[in-house]
Amino acid sequence: MEHRKRFQCKEYYISSLEQTILIEGPLPPERLQQMELDVTLDAFRRPKEQHEALVEIAGLPEGRIIAAHLDGHIVGYVTFHYPDEYERWSEGNMEDLIELGAVEVADQYRGVGLGKAMIITAFAEQQLDNVIVYTTEYYWHWDLEGSGLNVWDYRKMMEKLMQAVDMIWYATDDPEICSHPANCLMVKIGPEVALSSIEQFDRVRFRNRFMY
Repeated sequence: MEHRKRFQCKEYYISSLEQTILIEGPLPPERLQQMELDVTLDAFRRPKEQHEALVEIAGLPEGRIIAAHLDGHIVGYVTFHYPDEYERWSEGNMEDLIELGAVEVADQYRGVGLGKAMIITAFAEQQLDNVIVYTTEYYWHWDLEGSGLNVWDYRKMMEKLMQAVDMIWYATDDPEICSHPANCLMVKIGPEVALSSIEQFDRVRFRNRFMY
């Protein structure tokens, strides 16, 4: 299938910091290699290791990285890639199912709308209209301590973030998501996605068919 990558570059002015951030992507791996990650971008791995992971994702046919940066210093990023082979979501062997895997913003730049701006950039110019994009939200990945939010307020914040590109809550019987009521699956089905793919995704969402 065609993986559309239509490069975007937008300026994002943060009045409270009097700074203009560039939001770019999908970035090629060569460009990412020339950049550096902020030291506070450590939610998933140490910054050096995460930087290497971002370069690797950017080189995948379906992979895409959207980054917010100042002169090559990355202060936020969003990743898109196929589901991990060990996760339920890979079981359908779907070429048109893409995971919105990670959204991370450096400590100093949280609360200024960078996450929303990066996600909107990722979906610009209908480049994801021919795929199903999903994200799995698990409360144990959330920075409850740093944000000062409780688990339900954080859940609302993440839902609002994903709703910026019309991602909505979908039911599933996936054990990890069902293990806590704050966890959730959010999905956007592109308008060009075939009905057969939607039906296949429904089969992946539910192993126990009596639940839907």
